Amino acid sequence: MVSSLPSLPSVLGTDPSSCILDAFRTAIAKRVSDALPPLTIDQAYAGVDYGKKGVDFTVALPRFRLPGRPDQLAQTVISDFQPDDFVSSITHDKQFLHFQLNTASLIREVLNQIHTLTYDSPTGKPSYGTNTSGAGKKLVIEYSSPNIAKSFHVGHLRSTIIGAFLDNLYKACGWEVVSLNYLGDWGTQFGMIATGFEKYGSQEDLENDAIKHLYDVYVKVSKDADSDPNVKVEAAKWFKRMEDGDESALANWRVWREMSVKKYIEEYERLNVSFKVYTGESEVGKEWQDRALERLQEMGLISDVEGAKLVDLEKWKLGKAVLRKANGTSIYLTRDLGGAIERWERYKFDKMIYVVASQQDLHLSQFFKMLSLMEFPWADRLEHVNYGLVLGMSTRKGTAVFLDQIIREASSVMHEQMKRNEVKYSNIEDPEMVAREVGITGIKIQDMAAKRINNYTFNWDRMLSFEGDTGPYLQYAHVRLTSMERKNPELIPLPPPSQIDTSSLTSSQHARDIAILLGSYPDVVKTALKTHEPSGVVTFAFRLAHAISSAWETLIVKGEEDAAKARARLWLYLCARDVLGAAMRLLSIRPLERM
Repeated sequence: MVSSLPSLPSVLGTDPSSCILDAFRTAIAKRVSDALPPLTIDQAYAGVDYGKKGVDFTVALPRFRLPGRPDQLAQTVISDFQPDDFVSSITHDKQFLHFQLNTASLIREVLNQIHTLTYDSPTGKPSYGTNTSGAGKKLVIEYSSPNIAKSFHVGHLRSTIIGAFLDNLYKACGWEVVSLNYLGDWGTQFGMIATGFEKYGSQEDLENDAIKHLYDVYVKVSKDADSDPNVKVEAAKWFKRMEDGDESALANWRVWREMSVKKYIEEYERLNVSFKVYTGESEVGKEWQDRALERLQEMGLISDVEGAKLVDLEKWKLGKAVLRKANGTSIYLTRDLGGAIERWERYKFDKMIYVVASQQDLHLSQFFKMLSLMEFPWADRLEHVNYGLVLGMSTRKGTAVFLDQIIREASSVMHEQMKRNEVKYSNIEDPEMVAREVGITGIKIQDMAAKRINNYTFNWDRMLSFEGDTGPYLQYAHVRLTSMERKNPELIPLPPPSQIDTSSLTSSQHARDIAILLGSYPDVVKTALKTHEPSGVVTFAFRLAHAISSAWETLIVKGEEDAAKARARLWLYLCARDVLGAAMRLLSIRPLERM
């Protein structure tokens, strides 16, 4: 259904067809610029901010640096004010003008837009909250990146959760995204495993769970190495053979890698994460590493210290970086440099993001600085999205080393909780799937709820509680909204939007609060793209869930005798379900319909 609002001049960077609040803000900007020449509508628009505490939008007059006192300017804007389809009132408070939107237009237009972009979207996919700001641009994003044969620890989990969010976010903003899982599949630990496999390896265990078995072998052979220095010598020799391309040394490694990737794909699927490309340190061609070294050598940036090659970055306060060990084997900084050059050649990206823990800040800074010293014109397109530590993550029985242990633990605890309500439990088709999804939601929300740079303490009880701002609470809010259709079959299917009378909602503060929150979702997505913070989307989802929870008692659907009122309320709740679901999917969470 097309908007019934009067037409407005267009403002650069706005798109009322995907964010209806842009139209309301433009109407406010037009009022301000019309009253205060030479202010342009674009300048005025930049000054229209969300209001605080019950105010829809606020304009701070001093920011425009116009001649005259703020209270005089305010009076000029207010003097001939008449309410219209966009604005119902303006109040003057010191240096600010506060604008309240026309409630009837706000509710009708927001619900219409959500419905149209969810069910009649030009792309055929639900698109409310998306935008085309990145159309024609390409992002390469590297995240998760566990080491084969080592544990998938909690640092990798954070990288996976934040990376999957950014992957979805850039797609929602029109970018083409190439997601890479850059596996730690090369290095002396493979020499250790190859040495240890002859002694401790089992084909059956390998086929059963390659990741765990290779890890077990690595732990055992590392223990041997503590008492026998010869083990490490043998391992180094083995890895040197791999680096030199010795087929007999590479054959087993290839099988181990392939089996590990297969297992990882299954585990990521449970997390609702998928990668376009599984790559790894092993795939960075020697030619690209050599090219990187040659370029640094030509520019006089490399010095030899006892056979090892170093780059001196002291003048940028970045210390000295080792590029190649004395025995000639590469280390991962060289492989990162080679990898970046290779990726540029392959993808010609507009931006490349590395989602890596803040402990690696120095490494990434050294790596980026070297690329810029090498004068690659694309060096400034690289970005490090960092994050803090997770403290105290383990299963209830002790230390967790594998992702699947953590998921299993979360699922089993949730499952126990669900069984306590026998009636509801008996109605769930696949309780194990539901328990797993709620458990994973708990893990993800706890991870994304605060700014990503903050460390946080992993807390099972808090994470899996239905009380407070937790993952299970969000799933419950979505399930409750979804159940509205099941509980009110006489109102389904709803008539088309043009035949739903929303005027009864205008007298409800709850309906108004929900509508303005729903209308702000496209802005939440745009802000997240600027900050790379999932926490803004999580906060939005909780604010929406709370607003809906406050409305249940007064905006009833079942038991409302006036069918027109009941239909309007049901439509409001279903639009809220669609937007809450969209926010959850953006966070890589699968919204549930029953639990």
